[in-house]
Amino acid sequence: MRMIVMMALLALGFANCGQKTEESAPPVAQPIKLTYSIFFPPSHIQCKTAIEWAGEIERRTDGRVKIEVFPGGSLTQAPQCYEGVVNGISDIGMSCFAYTRGRFPLLEGLDLPLGYPNGMAATQIATAMALKYQPQEVEDVHVLYIHAHGPGLLASKKPVNTLADLQGLKIRATGLSSKIVESLGGIPVGMSQPETYEALQKGVVDATLCPIETLKGWKQGEVINYVIDTSVIGYTTAMFVVMNKDSWNRLPADIQEIFDEVSREWIDEHGLAWDIADEEGKEFVEELGHSFITLPQEELQQWKDKVAPILNDYIATTKEKGLPGEEFLQEIQERLATYETESVPQ
Repeated sequence: MRMIVMMALLALGFANCGQKTEESAPPVAQPIKLTYSIFFPPSHIQCKTAIEWAGEIERRTDGRVKIEVFPGGSLTQAPQCYEGVVNGISDIGMSCFAYTRGRFPLLEGLDLPLGYPNGMAATQIATAMALKYQPQEVEDVHVLYIHAHGPGLLASKKPVNTLADLQGLKIRATGLSSKIVESLGGIPVGMSQPETYEALQKGVVDATLCPIETLKGWKQGEVINYVIDTSVIGYTTAMFVVMNKDSWNRLPADIQEIFDEVSREWIDEHGLAWDIADEEGKEFVEELGHSFITLPQEELQQWKDKVAPILNDYIATTKEKGLPGEEFLQEIQERLATYETESVPQ
């Protein structure tokens, strides 16, 4: 009898061997985890806009991608961000081309003092130019998009009413904006935005060349007294959003399409954010009781004449490197001519 029972149990076991139980289920795919290094502090509107981009990627991929954001240069500092992406320290990075001067010779043309009217124009033009020309200098990453701030102005601890007032002033500037300062007779001092507040506070610099949003976004309005409207030579600072090539190539094709789709939409999100931030920066300075200085047209023309050689230098330098700098600059100017001068959408 015992033998019969054992045989029956064995037969039942073999019969169940090829059957799936109701409890079994296919393994759940793990999400693709990516890191995103941003030099802006978490309170800055551009950091918030970037976090929204990351959230939209996660939403449209149904959670198949999760992006961990490291703001405030906590993963890689602003000047090291690009190389950090190239070397895989972060999968994605946002910082300024200007922080590694000479590394991006063609794209430096985006930062020239061309009188950018607002952040939307600067952002749209910067992205269009980078994606159209696809210069060799960024071939070691996948470019998602570019954004750029509104016109750079002069924010100073001392009043500046003429070019004579600017002579010898130590002015924080990076990249091509350093050449602007030199052309005007000031002394450029290179540093990233996170370093600028303390430098102004301690007198390391007397002024900063910056978009007005910086005075609120980085709190620098607390340590200056005057804002001088120099938008006639308004430069911008182009900022990259790039991805490590290996990280990009590992993404499934459908997810790559989502990244590109969301990135195209976020170009204008960043442009609008810059213009809103500029308006908030102006209001912040007004609340602090600081003074705005508007220069007469005759004076502004002198400033414009002083910086004109910078454009010629850019053309000559890029030509020596075999780059289409003259064509690049001409197209930027043609694109600028199509934009209105109104700055902040109402």
